[in-house]
Amino acid sequence: MSALSVTKTKDNETLTAVISGRIDTTTSPELDNEIKGSLDGISKLVLDFAKVEYISSSGLRVLLSLHKSMIANKGELIISKPTEMVLEVFEVTGFADMLNIEQ
Repeated sequence: MSALSVTKTKDNETLTAVISGRIDTTTSPELDNEIKGSLDGISKLVLDFAKVEYISSSGLRVLLSLHKSMIANKGELIISKPTEMVLEVFEVTGFADMLNIEQ
């Protein structure tokens, strides 16, 4: 399964996006568009990473951009349940220190 799948649910000011597949150069723009187009009135963005198999540097750029957008709007971004492989990428790149990650 290499295609990206994003399932969004909105509850008041919280948007939860369950993401599965690979976040790479090909799928990053799709993820960016899917999420950014849904941020109006959202103060809490939860990205469920339990089924993300891989994230590349372009995927990390999307997360950084979303993180900055949420902060600019006085909101928060939470990365939920990242896989061990993805968590390792976050730790190696320093994203683990910057992002709010919930196991």
